[in-house]
Amino acid sequence: MTETIVELITDYGIYVIFASAFLSCLALPIPTSLMMLTGGAFVASGDLDAWPVGLSALAGAILGDQTGYLIGRVGGGALVARLSRSPTRAAVLKRATDLVDRRGGMGVFLSTWAVAPLGPWVNFIAGATGLTWLRFTVGDILGEVIWVTVYIGLGYTFMDHVTVVAQIMTDIVGLVVTLVLAAAATLWIRGVLRAKAKARAGRL
Repeated sequence: MTETIVELITDYGIYVIFASAFLSCLALPIPTSLMMLTGGAFVASGDLDAWPVGLSALAGAILGDQTGYLIGRVGGGALVARLSRSPTRAAVLKRATDLVDRRGGMGVFLSTWAVAPLGPWVNFIAGATGLTWLRFTVGDILGEVIWVTVYIGLGYTFMDHVTVVAQIMTDIVGLVVTLVLAAAATLWIRGVLRAKAKARAGRL
């Protein structure tokens, strides 16, 4: 896959970086993180300039997120219901919904880089549940700046080990997602137990 991405960037440069960032934010299975790491390696080798690479990735990610938010806003509950027909998607949407309900704009911010696999689904949910556009956009832009800077910076720094870095980052993100979900489940369980304890105390 790395060879294919190198060929694509060689042939199309920042345009393929923009397109991959845009489409991945709409839940399409595109290895955008590896694409940005490779773009950073091209910057280090002098084949591409840093600003065009960074801005193309950032613009693609933000426009993709905004499109996902708009789709969620227009489609609303009907869209979520349709997507939830798949058990796997239903589970992911539930996690995205919990993140938006509990954190609002901060949840959007975290979904763009700390728990990136939830990002596209958070975009849909944020629109469908009526999170204000301003809160969504502020969290989105700040988070995408971090995401793009980290991955292009790592590609630049470790230009000869892009594949290894991509695997390490995938493992780290997976661990973070697991920890965030575990923390959310713990808080939910504590809330349920407290509600039951208050109900029992009220009956005494």
